[in-house]
Amino acid sequence: MEPSEDAASEEKAPLQGQPSGGGRRDAEVQREPGSEVDSASGPGTHCRPLRVCFSGATPLLWRSGDIRAARERRGIVGSMVGSLPRQPRQNSRLGRPAQLLPEEARLMAETGLAVLLAAPEPESEEGPRTELEMYRDRLQRNYEEQRRLALEDKKQVLERVMQEQLKDGSSVKADRSLRARLDSLQSSFSFPQSAMMVQLCTARACLSHSPEEHHWLAADWPHPRDERTEARYQVFRDLRQRGYYITSAGKFGGDYLVYPGDPLRFHAHFIAVCLPMESETPVSDFLALSRLGANVKKTVLLCSPDTDGQEVVYTSLQWSGMA
Repeated sequence: MEPSEDAASEEKAPLQGQPSGGGRRDAEVQREPGSEVDSASGPGTHCRPLRVCFSGATPLLWRSGDIRAARERRGIVGSMVGSLPRQPRQNSRLGRPAQLLPEEARLMAETGLAVLLAAPEPESEEGPRTELEMYRDRLQRNYEEQRRLALEDKKQVLERVMQEQLKDGSSVKADRSLRARLDSLQSSFSFPQSAMMVQLCTARACLSHSPEEHHWLAADWPHPRDERTEARYQVFRDLRQRGYYITSAGKFGGDYLVYPGDPLRFHAHFIAVCLPMESETPVSDFLALSRLGANVKKTVLLCSPDTDGQEVVYTSLQWSGMA
């Protein structure tokens, strides 16, 4: 018997370890310590809030302590998007900051686990231009100082060579040639700007703020809240409350990849696709999703929050048609 190519089966009953259908919580999921959304007595409740900084509409975690706390105690994974200081010209290994999903930042903000901070905007057009000019002046002074030091090093090298040749009894012609090079070095010496060393000021990264500054920098939520966005957030919140770890599933054609534990230790079990309860979806989309899930060996979950937003209905979708 060969698998049929024209049918996909919908299963209302969840697989073992899968979120229960109909929005009910009958099947208990084994949770890792600290993976739930904090309650009043949950772990880390008394710790300081994490600081989520917005770059435009993108939520970022800059502090290494915040990134670690978010992952270990709150189950917030995110993805590293920064370059490494000692290996800046590669993208196989990335560092801070950690970019969060909008739903991750919103959930942490609504549960009091994080504060949202917006980047301060300049009060006038004069400020940035003045700072830019000061920065360029510093670069020019650094360049002139480095050029002077490089010229002195070059002179010292030539003088040392001349002294060694005198000791070895070299010809007068070679000595005159070196002396001529030394005399013309001031005018002929070239030190390109690309060879200049630039100091990166990382000690004052403006990552600490007083309570007054926190209040002034507090960011409004930058994303529009339409039906689709609200459905994604409600599904994300419900899966996190069940103890699952979640990352983006853009390359799998879904909304989220759902892991039973930390993604560093587990493969994703489900591809979550968030659909409003009353939305209409072509059957061809379900067929494509079920075939995709079969190819990557994951179960597709159709996730639809109910009308009051309190529960989420899960439907597992698998390709299992037989001729």
